[in-house]
Amino acid sequence: MTDVCLIGSDDSVLRYELLSRETAREALSTYDLWEPFENAIACRTVSVGAAVSLCNDLNWYLVRFVDDVFVREPSIVEDEWLSRDLATQVRNDAVKPDETGQYCKMYGVLANEEGPPSLVEPLFVQRTDDGLPEYDLHPDVDETVVVRVSAEEFGA
Repeated sequence: MTDVCLIGSDDSVLRYELLSRETAREALSTYDLWEPFENAIACRTVSVGAAVSLCNDLNWYLVRFVDDVFVREPSIVEDEWLSRDLATQVRNDAVKPDETGQYCKMYGVLANEEGPPSLVEPLFVQRTDDGLPEYDLHPDVDETVVVRVSAEEFGA
């Protein structure tokens, strides 16, 4: 099973924006939605292909109300996400799943007293033989979320 997580932009309330519009609501109606992060919506699909297709179906809304899209496929990596672009490249066989880990974007995670945690300040990092560097943009983070990105997104 593949998870999709849509991270809402700061100037929108993502759940409202998606579920108040008929086309988006219908596209999401077959999924159980949850909120893993503040102003985010996640759902579980059957495959990377289904996740990319869902994002393509929602593209009009993603362009307007979403800052980032994460896709998590356990057969590729259990505890990290893929960017939408990288997931699309994997689905299209342009990138092999075992070649997705070099470039990453790390988000700090801050706990909220009420509601889901918040994602803060992404940091682009490159994986080395020693692994990923420490996230150091925000001193109060409880943990990090790692999103594997394409070489193009990384600027390589």
